[in-house]
Amino acid sequence: GIPPGVLNIIHGTKDSVNFICDDPRIKAISFVGGDTAGRHIHARGTANGKRVQSNMSAKNHATILPDANKEQTIAALSGAAFGAAGQRCMALSAAVFVGETKSWVDDIAEAASKFQVNGGMEPGADLGPLISAEAQQRAEIIIATSATQGADVKLDGRGVKVEKYPEGNFLGPTVIDGVTTDMDCYKEEIFGPVLNCLHTDTYDQAIDLINSNPYGNGTAVFTRSGAAARKYQREIDCGQIGINLPIPVPLPFFSFTGSRASFVGSTHFYGKMGFDFYTQTKTISSAWKDDLVWGNT
Repeated sequence: GIPPGVLNIIHGTKDSVNFICDDPRIKAISFVGGDTAGRHIHARGTANGKRVQSNMSAKNHATILPDANKEQTIAALSGAAFGAAGQRCMALSAAVFVGETKSWVDDIAEAASKFQVNGGMEPGADLGPLISAEAQQRAEIIIATSATQGADVKLDGRGVKVEKYPEGNFLGPTVIDGVTTDMDCYKEEIFGPVLNCLHTDTYDQAIDLINSNPYGNGTAVFTRSGAAARKYQREIDCGQIGINLPIPVPLPFFSFTGSRASFVGSTHFYGKMGFDFYTQTKTISSAWKDDLVWGNT
């Protein structure tokens, strides 16, 4: 085991957070969560001289080019959008279909309609419930609002019932097509199994659309072209980029490099930067003269 005092669990809300930000015995704070809390923790913690890394909201996009492998892309998008019921900061919640790939939305909706919703631990379960009734209600309101704002709900996961868990907070896979950047479903991080589908005529328009979003956690491009992949790497303004990989989360020995509105702080977690964050560097200069060394006369 570990020595007493190394791991401490504190339950609470704002008062507990402020205690962590204010107590001088705590030298560094690493946070993952929403924007409001993240910016508060960063501002209050750094004002008290602490190191703070605050990883906040995201809107992770995929760009689908016409030369992509259709079958593999549909499988990748379905897993990344609906896996873990969309409740992860690197969930792929927006897909930008370029040119003729707009017809692939129907295929994604068909694939997602076959997913099994259950408690999450049962054999064959593809996704489980949302974390709370409030989270379910919020997601369902955003889905309803998207329809009133002109989007086409191709696959509607509202109203899913699981016989074994009649009081469960279930939301099935949901595919919303015809989404534009001014809609609530695009502007909000839904944190549920909801895929927003947008369309552009050109690759450059897709890149511009993603770069205009304030968040920069992660993005992915699906293509068979090395030149197109290199263009994405150079021009996209996100901290983590996948090439034919829908969730570009690195292994722990690489750093988690979300950027722009998804992160405030000086160094990221994971990898070398993660070690540096928790390390106080000392620089020692020494001079040992012969006549100062013990034993010399």
